[in-house]
Amino acid sequence: MTGSAGLAASLPGVSRLAVLTGAGVSTDSGIPDFRGPDGIWTRNPAAERMSTYQVYMSDPEVRRRSWQSRLVHPAWAAEPNAAHRALARLTGSTVDTQVITQNIDGLHQRAGAPADRVIELHGTMLDVVCTGCGDRTAMAGALDRVRAGEADPPCLLCGGILKSGTVMFGQALFPGVFERAAIAAARCDLLLAVGSTLTVQPAASLCSIATDAGADLVIVNRDPTPYDGAATTVIRDPIGQAVPQIADQLLAASRA
Repeated sequence: MTGSAGLAASLPGVSRLAVLTGAGVSTDSGIPDFRGPDGIWTRNPAAERMSTYQVYMSDPEVRRRSWQSRLVHPAWAAEPNAAHRALARLTGSTVDTQVITQNIDGLHQRAGAPADRVIELHGTMLDVVCTGCGDRTAMAGALDRVRAGEADPPCLLCGGILKSGTVMFGQALFPGVFERAAIAAARCDLLLAVGSTLTVQPAASLCSIATDAGADLVIVNRDPTPYDGAATTVIRDPIGQAVPQIADQLLAASRA
């Protein structure tokens, strides 16, 4: 275990970087994580039911509560933080960087990371999708309908059930998304895992894919993870401090 300040000396030059981000990267933006001590599901285990596909589809009351929860989600008022901005700098640098995120808040892109450099494993809360016909539209329009009095707005094309454009428990990842992430992990020199418990699969398996291919693994997380033993370096520093320092070191090394 080490701090982020001395990381550069312990790693070789990095030309290809994959970054796996979890909920912890967005907590400084005011979005609570899920499984931490103050996480959404830690404080309210019943909230997890609203993220379970079978429950959502079968229970109109769960859907109504889900729409009310979407209206007040803290992501709508959130701004990218120092970690998001640091990673966006890397995506625009000579370090070939792919950001693989478990987050659904779109803050990596809002910080300046190009959309083609961000792989959203679990989809995005910025879209709404019809479970019947597959029509995809902006979430803002659906939320306007809820504010106007529709408790569980149906699809305007087919009348089907609408859900956010995210992957719920009980759903498979969107086709091709994990494959893109696995390719990025397999070809990188360094996988940087930030703010993830590394307990949710298949996302966590990207750590093994990277190390099996010979990459270094650096984990930045407050709490221990199942992959700490496989890591080159484990950093417990606050994410908002550690990630900008790591980005500065990688950028400096790429210019040397």
